Amino acid sequence: MAASDIGQIEAAAAKFREDYNATKTEIGKAIVGHEEVVNGILTCLFAGGHALLEGVPGLGKTLLIKSLSEALHLDFKRIQFTPDLMPADVTGTTIVVEGEHGREFQFRKGPIFAQIVLADEINRATPKTQSALLEAMQEKSVTVGGTTHKLDEPFFVMATQNPIEQEGTYPLPEAQLDRFFFKLEVGYSNREELSEIVNRTTAGDQPEIQQVLDGPTILAHQKLIRRVIVAPHIQDYAVRLVLATHPGGDLAPPVVNQFLRFGASPRAAQALILAGKVRAMLEGRANVSAEDVRTMVLPAMRHRLLLNFEGEAEGMSTDTILQNIVDTLPVDVGVGVGAA
Repeated sequence: MAASDIGQIEAAAAKFREDYNATKTEIGKAIVGHEEVVNGILTCLFAGGHALLEGVPGLGKTLLIKSLSEALHLDFKRIQFTPDLMPADVTGTTIVVEGEHGREFQFRKGPIFAQIVLADEINRATPKTQSALLEAMQEKSVTVGGTTHKLDEPFFVMATQNPIEQEGTYPLPEAQLDRFFFKLEVGYSNREELSEIVNRTTAGDQPEIQQVLDGPTILAHQKLIRRVIVAPHIQDYAVRLVLATHPGGDLAPPVVNQFLRFGASPRAAQALILAGKVRAMLEGRANVSAEDVRTMVLPAMRHRLLLNFEGEAEGMSTDTILQNIVDTLPVDVGVGVGAA
């Protein structure tokens, strides 16, 4: 890439950081704390991916997503997933209407036809209904009755779910989990944050969130992100991080062979690179560093690993396995674990 192109990217990074921070500020009017989760959602937005938020009820997952939707000038729809929800309730259905020439078929769009879709408590619905999101999340289209309908872009699915130990939930299939760019874990607030939440929610004041971004601006930022440079050895590092999660592979450390049944897919490598590009832009750089990639390993990969029986019996978490890989896999090939 020419020096002039690098200069253009670095110059555009200033506008990107301004819009990113403005959106984050508006979300902060309603959300206290959870900075890592907020950064994760915004990273998904600008990288063109989807986000899955997991946490017990009452931690502000839905409020966070609604606050983001209010800060963006985009069409927003919310789908409350329940056990009796059917696929047609999500995608839409063909109905018979009376027209000028008699009865005719007409497609009635479902709530998936929006630019921001909140799939609330997605693991409350049956797998049949969950699968209604698969095509939309990957191809940004919906096929009903043999006809394919394109979705408006940017298209962003943000889903919330309760931990699978909760009653009345259906774990998401691996194929659907893999379509989420990030899985973000929403934890409990600390003492100061909880006190501030109580102050804000019991005093009668309602935050006024301003719209700071529109669709064309988001799409422009997404295109800009993809222009950020990735050196060959950094891309290879991301690839090796993914390959290290494959049991029985040449790069797999002992903890992977012992506790994992399946490793991450190629989408994990794509997520690591794109998320790393977002982080680089936020720091005003036109190139991705190894630290950019390392920082994104947990949210980009924790939901793409499948524990085996021993891993589940031992109570092993995918985060622990991934951290072991990050700690032992070198950036430069030929040193330490994973040496050729």
